[in-house]
Amino acid sequence: MSSRPHSGVHRRALALAPAAALLATVVTVVAGAAPAAATSTPAQITTAKTNGVAYLRTLQAADGSYATGGLSNEWAFSAFAPAGTAAVDVYPGGDTTKNARTVYRNQLSAASWPSASPVVTDYERGVLNAYAAGIDPARVSPARNLIADTIAYWQTGSAGYYGPPANVNGTIFATLALAGAKTQTGAARVPQALLNLSVTRIRNNQHNDGGWTFSQAEGNPTQLAAASDIDMTGAAMAALCAAGVPNTDTDVVQAKNFLKGKLVNASGAFSSMFGVNTDSNAWAVSGLNACGIPSQGTDFTTAAGKTPIDFLRAQQLAGGGFKYLTTNTTPSAYASIDAVRALAGGGYTAAPPTPVTAGAPTWVAASGFTAGTATRLAVVVDNGSGTIRPCAVTLTPTAATTTLGTVLDAAIGAAAPSGCVTAVNPTTGTGTITSINGLANSGTSTWKVAKDGGALAAATRGTTVNVGDTIYLRYGV
Repeated sequence: MSSRPHSGVHRRALALAPAAALLATVVTVVAGAAPAAATSTPAQITTAKTNGVAYLRTLQAADGSYATGGLSNEWAFSAFAPAGTAAVDVYPGGDTTKNARTVYRNQLSAASWPSASPVVTDYERGVLNAYAAGIDPARVSPARNLIADTIAYWQTGSAGYYGPPANVNGTIFATLALAGAKTQTGAARVPQALLNLSVTRIRNNQHNDGGWTFSQAEGNPTQLAAASDIDMTGAAMAALCAAGVPNTDTDVVQAKNFLKGKLVNASGAFSSMFGVNTDSNAWAVSGLNACGIPSQGTDFTTAAGKTPIDFLRAQQLAGGGFKYLTTNTTPSAYASIDAVRALAGGGYTAAPPTPVTAGAPTWVAASGFTAGTATRLAVVVDNGSGTIRPCAVTLTPTAATTTLGTVLDAAIGAAAPSGCVTAVNPTTGTGTITSINGLANSGTSTWKVAKDGGALAAATRGTTVNVGDTIYLRYGV
């Protein structure tokens, strides 16, 4: 089977045996059994989802982690959430102190995470899974802001891309992360104007056949004419829809039609460049889910009466896990994660469900800066005329909160990418900001600020900034 990496976002894993004995709660499933009806019923889907969640619980290590064999099994959180299981409710041997959410939060908070040579998809994966686990991704700890970490990879010379443009996967998953990981109150975390730039890049990378691949195709007729793959088409569809593109949009419809054209009549599977497999099927279904397109509707029911959901169910083994290929006899961790997410109706992340563990909150987050500890904040500067400059600003607060003036001063010399803020007036005090980057207030056109998707208000140097705030500065009326 393929072990092709999606640049750190998703890696195919060799089939893994269950990490523990089958849980008593698993509902009996016949391995490889065909659906009882032409299309899977809600009851059948619920049974498959329940059994799949039970299997995913067995993948948790004794220390509470989801990093079996060094793999990125924290993707399990993006499957647990749409399936209605809170990560804080997943713990080994009855030890709630080792719950999956706490362990994952500690992992993300470590200065050594993700590695000595990180890539943008490390942080995007963190955003999507932290959000699903009920960890505010901008407030993992006073020092860890995954939203800012992602924005640091913005490509100034290729606006809309995150990470190397040659790897469009980074831009697709940045869009999924920044659009999909809402605030704790459900607000959009970054401005739509910023998302729109990446939406344009994703559109420009759509192949002539309606799908996408891992590599950049924009501006390259040969690449645009190349065959697309199922996996990245599902992810790209989800990114567009997460960023506000309707499912009636021409590009989304073309993507849907590409997937429809890959259906295997006898099974309902998608014919992937990796062969018929659970992961590709699940990624396609998650893309359809994110766009609100039924994966058992008319478009995705074959002449033989089979759907992609039927295929996923047929891939489930007696222990609740899912095999990767139809010929496999043991479950794969990633295939199981992807299948449960798809069957549960999830895209690539989901808001965390309410925990059942007594006293456990739905969300955990840093409540303030730690004085003397360096941190990052995401800043987006919009001149109101189409030029948008996002960056991650590094600063060392002196108290539990800081001010907008302090953040902008820091941005001049410590931002990634550099150049989002080059000058601010006034340079001291707490009063109204009269100019940013040489663009001065004039009449009713002034600099305004919003935090975490809130309402725009007059920008002052004294405006309070809290840990994890995503700061949007916009010039205009």
